[in-house]
Parts: sequence; C-alpha cells; structure tokens
Amino acid sequence: MKRITILGSTGSVGTQTLDVISHYPELYKIEALAGGRNIALLVEQIKQFKPGKVSVASKALADELKTYINADTEVFYGDEGLLEVAAGTNADYVVNALVGSQGLRPTLAAIEAGKDIGLANKETLVSAGHLVTNLVKRCGVKLFPIDSEHSAIFQCLNGEAHQDINQITLTASGGSFRDRTREQLEGVTVEQALQHPNWSMGPKITIDSATMVNKGLEVIEAHWLFQIAYSQIKVVIHPESIIHSFVEFADHSIIAQLGSPDMRIPIQYALTYPNRLKTPASRLDLTQVGQLNFRDMDYGRFPCLRMAYESGIAGGTAPTVYNAANEIAVQRFLSGAITFLEIEQIIEAALDQHSVIAEPDLDEIMATDAWARATALQYKG
Repeated sequence: MKRITILGSTGSVGTQTLDVISHYPELYKIEALAGGRNIALLVEQIKQFKPGKVSVASKALADELKTYINADTEVFYGDEGLLEVAAGTNADYVVNALVGSQGLRPTLAAIEAGKDIGLANKETLVSAGHLVTNLVKRCGVKLFPIDSEHSAIFQCLNGEAHQDINQITLTASGGSFRDRTREQLEGVTVEQALQHPNWSMGPKITIDSATMVNKGLEVIEAHWLFQIAYSQIKVVIHPESIIHSFVEFADHSIIAQLGSPDMRIPIQYALTYPNRLKTPASRLDLTQVGQLNFRDMDYGRFPCLRMAYESGIAGGTAPTVYNAANEIAVQRFLSGAITFLEIEQIIEAALDQHSVIAEPDLDEIMATDAWARATALQYKG
C-alpha cells in the first residue's frame, strides 16, 4: 500500500487525485492533506479518507476545522503546517497540487525527508529548478510529472536514450481566447477568460492558459525535468487537446501520447508508474474526434510565452521574477483591478527592472520572489 500526502487537496488537481485514489482504496492510504481555505470540502475529505494530519491556511481556520472533526486528526496551519504535512508523516509519496510558488518549500522539505514527489506545482521547478533537481539527485528520490504535457513527454521517453532526443513539443490548447486577435482582447472580462474550451482547471491556471503563461511555465519546467536545452523545446497550438505532447528523435521518428483531456489520466500514471490501471476517465475514440489540428505558435500574439523562453535562457532568478510577477498580475486581474492585457505588461515591467542573480540560493530566490510581487503590486500602467 502506497502512503500518500496531498498538498492542495481541495483544488482541481487535488480533488481529482482523491477521486483516482478512491477507486483503489486497497492500494493507497492518505496520510495527510493540506486544504487551504475550503473548510467545508476539507471536512468531507477528512471524513472519507481519515488522514492523520491536515493543514489549513490560518489559525482561525484551524480552530474552525477542529470543531467539525474528531481528535484523531492533528490540525496544523500556515507555512509551518504545509512543511509538517509535507515532511512530517509516514507518507512515502507527496502529491504537490498547490498553486503558485508556495509549493517550493514543502517540496524541498518532502524531498529531504526521502519522499517521492508527484509534481503538479510547476512553479516549484520554475522558481528553483536547479535547487530541486540537485536535491532530488542527492536524496535519491523520484520526481514524477503530473501535468498532462510533462506526463506525455515522460511516457514518450520510456525506454529511449536521452542523447537520441532531437526535439520535444508541448501542445497548447490556446486557452479561452485562442481565436481572438490582440485587438479583440481589449476589454475582455474575467468571466470570459475563465471559460476554457477543453479543460476543467482552477481559475489561476485557466487565466494562465489564456495568456500562455501556463505554457511558458511548462517550457521552463520541461527544461529541468528532462534536462533538455530550450532550443530543443517547441510549443504548438493544438485546439483539440488530444495529443498532450510529443517527442521527435534523431531518426525523425515521432512518438506522441494521446488521451481524453482529463487530468485523472496523468495523475493516475504518476501514482501507478510503471504500471497502468483502469481509470475513471472516458476512453478516447479518434473516429469521434475526426481530425486533429495544429498551428505554429505566434509569439507576437502571445508575448508571455516569448518572455518565458527569455527568462529560462537568462536563468538564475529571471524565471522566479516571471512567475511571481504573473501570480500577482493574475490576482489583480481576477479581482478586477487591472485589464487582461495588463497581465503581460506587469510581467515585462518586472523583468525589465530586475538584475538577474546567476546562481541563487533559496534565500535569494525567496527575496527575489518577494521583490517581484511587490513590484507587480505597485504597477500602475
């Protein structure tokens, strides 16, 4: 039986992970959950899966939670609570489904505690890829990608030699506004931006998909996960979201991974690797799909993706700034404080003002993250 901790259990990936686990109760035991602010849902999860430890965002929420559950479950809160559930249990596998750079410290703590990682929190590798990958090697743990694109690449590379890779291609749905020109993006609403055509995701990732920041973060994550140069990473728009990514090899053969746009498929594979089990996701019928379409990426239309490549190539703290500035920009857009197009302006302004630290330690990364957030918050346009 695999013992699991889930960070971000009440979010989109977290709830889908628990759905996968619920189909195989004989294979998995939930050791701990971190649920943020959604107390009602977390209470349901605790009653169903009976974790030994849980964490929430604040002391007030922790006190509230205790009134709904029995004393068999220990309750923690805040940043220290995340570290406790990540590293302080008998779990041998931690699923990091947190949103944003808050996932970095718990991931490092879990790795140091010898736990394998199922990573859906791409910001961890974006902000501190060199620290995470070096620690994974030093501690001898495994890092399994949960994002559908990286899971696809991971599967395509099974049994293949790294030196035979010519190019990996990440597919992008194009997001909510994929068929709009830049002129047509003027005045778009939050509600329109949250209408993703293919995937069911949380609000932050859905906005990132519309700006193509999500794909930019995936490019940087792919660089670290697969130890491949940015010049060998390509992005194409694939509106159907059926081919989740593909790899071209030295002989020009291409191997692709296909599946329904359902996050439970890559989640389950990360949990069961190297085995495959039946999944609650629906089967893919290509005769019903009919045809698959692909379009070259337009970096003028999607400047956030261009900035991701530039940040990744610059290295050091540049990706940290890219990610942190975007997190604040998305929050401001969701709250109605800025327009959709100002998201990219905030990211570019923060990057332009930043002096890159080439080999940052964790303290320098966290300081840079804080600086980028403050800069993005102060942006007036």
